[in-house]
Amino acid sequence: MTSSFRIPAAPMTSPAARAVKAASRRMYGRVPDIVPVMWHHTKLLRAVMAWERRVGTWDALDAHLKSFAVMASAASIGCSWCLDFGYYLAHDEGLDERKVREVPRWRDSDVFTPLEREVMAYAEAMTATPPTVTDEQVAGLREALGDQALVELTMMVAVENQRSRFNFAAGLASQGFSDVCELPLADVR
Repeated sequence: MTSSFRIPAAPMTSPAARAVKAASRRMYGRVPDIVPVMWHHTKLLRAVMAWERRVGTWDALDAHLKSFAVMASAASIGCSWCLDFGYYLAHDEGLDERKVREVPRWRDSDVFTPLEREVMAYAEAMTATPPTVTDEQVAGLREALGDQALVELTMMVAVENQRSRFNFAAGLASQGFSDVCELPLADVR
């Protein structure tokens, strides 16, 4: 599947654009489709990049749980680009790819622990429109994770909602980042 670019990719021909493309290729092996879309508004792109660097430093929540929550949210929205990139990041971080592959169908899979299931149910409840988070969900996660990790989990799901909704609306689709993984990308729907 290729991106349909509902918001067309901006030409990236300036010296600054060439530097961003070169840095993207070094980091990811290719230029993510989101970059030329956001290049229409470089001030916004710089702000998003700075924010994402800061988000990447958060470490109160277990990396596996964070990955599962982010991908469960992306799958709920139907963002194949986010799932594709999420697989790539999980692979790059040395996470359990077998489990990561199962996130879009976590309810039917037997590879997840009860806590992992609670985290993904919470991510889906936050992602629903309107949200369906319950007091019981929060209390259970608070007991299992502690306040700091729960706050991080909640913000990670909110951040992924922003990412996935932007990418889906912009027409971005799986770009082949997950090709580095041993397991193929799961269907979103």
